[in-house]
Amino acid sequence: MSELKPVTARRPDRAALCIAAILLVISGVMFWDMARLSEAAGYSQVGPATVPKAIAFGLAGLAIWTIIAAFRHDFPEREPQEVKPVLWIVGGLTAQMLLLNTAGFSIATGIMFALTAYGFGKRKLWFSIPVGIAACYVIWLVFAKLLQLSLPAGPLERLFF
Repeated sequence: MSELKPVTARRPDRAALCIAAILLVISGVMFWDMARLSEAAGYSQVGPATVPKAIAFGLAGLAIWTIIAAFRHDFPEREPQEVKPVLWIVGGLTAQMLLLNTAGFSIATGIMFALTAYGFGKRKLWFSIPVGIAACYVIWLVFAKLLQLSLPAGPLERLFF
């Protein structure tokens, strides 16, 4: 006699189906956007829609592959997700977006660095914030002064330049 599997074992992997749906949506958006591009390739067969078309087909293929794997239960068992570190990282990204125009690149990105480090287990914010701001100031110097690229300047950047 064959042994019956539990009902949950016969159901497809919902997380994998969600990932497949996201891949299909991204692929569909790329196909829609690509349809608006001109196909005028001129003398060569490569035009502005060539690379997006390849990427969209690749994403659609990955979505189909993910759907098949979800029904075959080919994904390994996932570890339980810890929400608290994810919230610290998302909080760091949010802080950077909110502070970027007012505090400048160095301070906003330094705070994001410190909150992300906190999420990964470095619990000394009193140390991570100044180190992050100093490292991001050096990055700002390289990009803004050496490479002449535009990054938001705040009070720290204006203090020296």
